[in-house]
Amino acid sequence: MKKIAIYGKGGIGKSTTVSNLSAALSSLGYKVMQIGCDPKADSTKNLMQGQFIPTVLNVLRDKEDDIELEDIVFKGYNGVLCVEAGGPTPGIGCAGRGIITAFEKLEELDAFEEYKPDIVIYDVLGDVVCGGFAMPIRNQYAEEVYIVTSGEMMSMYAASNISNAVKQFKSRGYAQLKGLILNAKNVENEVELVEKLCSEIETSIYHYIPRHPLVQEAENQGKTVIEAFIDSDMANIYMELAKKIMVK
Repeated sequence: MKKIAIYGKGGIGKSTTVSNLSAALSSLGYKVMQIGCDPKADSTKNLMQGQFIPTVLNVLRDKEDDIELEDIVFKGYNGVLCVEAGGPTPGIGCAGRGIITAFEKLEELDAFEEYKPDIVIYDVLGDVVCGGFAMPIRNQYAEEVYIVTSGEMMSMYAASNISNAVKQFKSRGYAQLKGLILNAKNVENEVELVEKLCSEIETSIYHYIPRHPLVQEAENQGKTVIEAFIDSDMANIYMELAKKIMVK
């Protein structure tokens, strides 16, 4: 079972990238589990026809410990297994702690043994890399980390912080940074800006995703590009990313 974590600043298109990656991997014949680690709980909605699924934290609040895997794991597009950690009531509690609670419940219910996915993808908010948000890095949930960024300043700033967080745990044999996924926003000199960042944090651009209206068109339908426009050039770009991640 391959385990990866994809980080990135909120609003950068991280969850869009992850859900298209999951859909692409499933199209290649892999059994995929996608775990959303963001209080917004919107990581998997484009795999679920635009619908929000119940979060682990909400189910725990409603049912306490009397829950089963079927209450928190849902089958989306092409059989992708979808999970949303969720977050606390606004103004009360810690979002990072919510992720920890969700992970612990999935382990307690033997989710990975039950579903036996070929790949697990943690979709993690990267604005703040602390507490629960660092769980995939420091608790050996993920073996590889990818960072989604654009050439926008705050996106690259977040990418630098995430890279530093990964390096903190490198000596302990935890997850390693595989590279940056450049989700283009058509910023002037965008590739050059991100390449400069790569040289500063000692990594490289792992994959380039151009800005394209089909991505938004698919989201408007509550779908991924893979589902809505499978024969498009954009779908092929996500398919190529999927193939690279499984080969390397």
